[in-house]
Amino acid sequence: MNDRGQASEDLVGLEDVRSAARAIAGVAVATPLVEVPLLSEELGAEVRLKAESLQRSGSFKFRGAFHYISRLPAEVRERGVITYSSGNHAQAVALAAALSGMRCVVVMPTTAPPVKRDGAAHLGAQVLLEGTTSLERKARAEVVAEAEGLHMVPPFDDPWIIAGQGTCALEAAEAWPEMDTWLVCLGGGGFASGSGAALRGLEALAETSSGRRPFRIIGVEPEGACAMRRSLDAGHPVTLDRTDTVADGLAPVRPGDLTFRHVQALFDDVVTVSDEAIRDTTRDLLLRHHLLVEFSGAAALAALRSGRVDGAGGRIGVTLSGGNMDRALLRDLLA
Repeated sequence: MNDRGQASEDLVGLEDVRSAARAIAGVAVATPLVEVPLLSEELGAEVRLKAESLQRSGSFKFRGAFHYISRLPAEVRERGVITYSSGNHAQAVALAAALSGMRCVVVMPTTAPPVKRDGAAHLGAQVLLEGTTSLERKARAEVVAEAEGLHMVPPFDDPWIIAGQGTCALEAAEAWPEMDTWLVCLGGGGFASGSGAALRGLEALAETSSGRRPFRIIGVEPEGACAMRRSLDAGHPVTLDRTDTVADGLAPVRPGDLTFRHVQALFDDVVTVSDEAIRDTTRDLLLRHHLLVEFSGAAALAALRSGRVDGAGGRIGVTLSGGNMDRALLRDLLA
């Protein structure tokens, strides 16, 4: 467990998340919080799934991307934007830019699944492929941005992105006030950071009015890409030599500086989960619960189902962060 201390003044707060919620209202989808009685009975807890797999562009990333782009001044919009991403952020920025009438370039890894690469192109983005790590595609994006005068939309380590992603947890908590635990998948940390900002803010308000018990907030990373867990253990952001996981959307080699500070200050714990558990949970979600998610989207629930998180007796909200599952991977999974 982490020893949470006081949040620093530079962290995103509840009012930032509420402002983002107003900015994306009517554009982003208020995704359902799905009740799963069979799973709840098996786990001895009340479990509800926040289905961001049904979000526009297929993942929670649209929340932060649209909020960020909505804040840009006119002169920046005229030049256009660029970003770097393993896939879901690329599609989210492509859609947000298209809705705003802007040029968009995305830099994706050479290993990006076709469903994500083609999705960004279909939404109007110019797709460039570079390397296999987040650092390689970031470097290429910076070169192109400088050469073509494009504005960089960061994938996670930015207050506007974090506030936008936090609207997901805010929705869940408002729809289900009795929720006491939140499990969120963790890659670069933007989704997690926004979750922490929203829920700790609500917790602080409740302390002055109803004496509400604190939220338990837990991040989940793949065992083969646990940059945040390693960073928390070291006390500062660290860079992994490599990552190896089926969850391509959760595989940055380094967390952001800002997202690290959010998770360090606001989270109860960050746990890791095996690829085997992620695959099994993805299959179970499809076959028993009729929910199609990508491997990254199933990681948080996989931690609960495999016992990495003790949920007994809790009222647990779990993120299904994305649904952009590659067809070839889906065929292999079902075979």
